[in-house]
Amino acid sequence: MATLLEMAAQIVAAHVANNQMSKEELIQEVAEVHKALSSLEKGESIAMGEVVEEESSAPVVSRKKAFGKDKVVCMICGKAMKTLARHLKAAHGLTATEYRKKFDIPRTQPLAASAYSESRRQMAVDRGLGENLAKARAARLKAKKQ
Repeated sequence: MATLLEMAAQIVAAHVANNQMSKEELIQEVAEVHKALSSLEKGESIAMGEVVEEESSAPVVSRKKAFGKDKVVCMICGKAMKTLARHLKAAHGLTATEYRKKFDIPRTQPLAASAYSESRRQMAVDRGLGENLAKARAARLKAKKQ
């Protein structure tokens, strides 16, 4: 039978395969999973600290600090990333609209880092996606008129 540490490493490896994590988060995750497995092995109950944390309505960071140029910080758990949409759904079971309502974030505030949005926009421009869209719309309009 595998040791608890090996099992914890396998569980975290599976989690990391689908989610990006920093070194610190990775180390913390291994420690938490190992602690939970150890508690289960001893027959103890597992403390659900994260669930209690999510129920709290007070944000972990202020709105001003949450939205930066290179990263966006989740106001529920404090994790920093490039975009929030997928994280909100996977980690907290919230849609972007529910998140905005919970923390009174205006609809005009993007849930992605501005540097990330700009790099995606530039990539689309470089590939000529806007021009292709304009051509397709013109062709569709011409076909409608005929």
